Amino acid sequence: MADSTLVRVATFNVSMEAGNYLPAGQHGDHKVLVEHLATGTEPQIQAIARIIQLTRPDVILLTEFDYIESPTQGVEAFFNNYLAVSQQGADPIAFPFYFYAPVNSGQPSPYDLNRDGKATGVGADAWGFGFYPGQFGMLLLSRYPIIESEIRTFRQFKWKDMPGHLSTTLADGRPWYETTAWQQFPLSSKSHWDIPVQVAGKQLHLLASHPTPPVFDGPEGRNAKRNHDEIRFWVDYISGEQGNYIYDDQGVAGSFDSKAPFVIVGDLNASPVEGDAIKAGIQRLLAHPRVQDPNPASRGGMEHSPDNPHAAQHTAAWRMRADYVLPGKCGIEVIDSGVFWPAPDEADYQLVKTRQTSSDHRLVWVDLQLK
Repeated sequence: MADSTLVRVATFNVSMEAGNYLPAGQHGDHKVLVEHLATGTEPQIQAIARIIQLTRPDVILLTEFDYIESPTQGVEAFFNNYLAVSQQGADPIAFPFYFYAPVNSGQPSPYDLNRDGKATGVGADAWGFGFYPGQFGMLLLSRYPIIESEIRTFRQFKWKDMPGHLSTTLADGRPWYETTAWQQFPLSSKSHWDIPVQVAGKQLHLLASHPTPPVFDGPEGRNAKRNHDEIRFWVDYISGEQGNYIYDDQGVAGSFDSKAPFVIVGDLNASPVEGDAIKAGIQRLLAHPRVQDPNPASRGGMEHSPDNPHAAQHTAAWRMRADYVLPGKCGIEVIDSGVFWPAPDEADYQLVKTRQTSSDHRLVWVDLQLK
């Protein structure tokens, strides 16, 4: 962006997890992504890179990017072999700064968390759904310096420590999770991150997360309730004393500085008007007095579901708004916003035809003026 205080912030669920590159029913592990990143020739990753090159965000959160501990095999391979290479004539793009960290998805627990009579340690018995550690990870890319010393992560925050959390019970009222499991159960299915970046002498905090889908459970609604409370985490975090119960992975307690500019980003897996989520969670976030909702839209989304009044705001091929860039009101003016979803008669429609083409989600972007 030309103006140093005009920042394009984006989020994109890129479906870059091993299962996306394997036959149905196979799960693999993060090495599958390592292999594809090394070649520079995987069509799905080339399409992801082209979308990023075309939209040119200054800061972008990628979700469902498998956690790869080695930066040379992971994020830097993505940079060097895809983003730094022109994809079908698009200008290469560079992100000198990035942040990634372990997530809870695929981290094995010793418990039968889904109560199917088996403690497998994977899938629904992992601390966050996944078949290997780091599946469905997160990665933040930035063209601005990241203030590493002020990053806060909340991966280890326990669900039980959220006051008034939604309770998951059996039909007879007993707790769904056994006591020892509940004492260790993290709220975050992946993680929650507060990452400050330095923009022309100003700080902008990216509040990033990827809550669990509110489905794939039973009448107890354990995933729906976790999704609700993962979203509620941000409601409390930006609400001053209301969030003072929150502690980060360094053991430091306290909520967010209400005077600092922030943007909430991520695939929140919830819509205020559609889908299976407990809608109160996302509704409270969107209605929060410190949040502004730009309502990004696309013609492609509208034409994908022409009979749906909410279609223009959809961010996923399965017809729902799931992905969000929500700026705070303090120190931020929204200039523009959009969803990268070309209509069938527009250029680059081929990039969004199927999940295998690129992703079943769409890149969402918002242009912000820092005051």
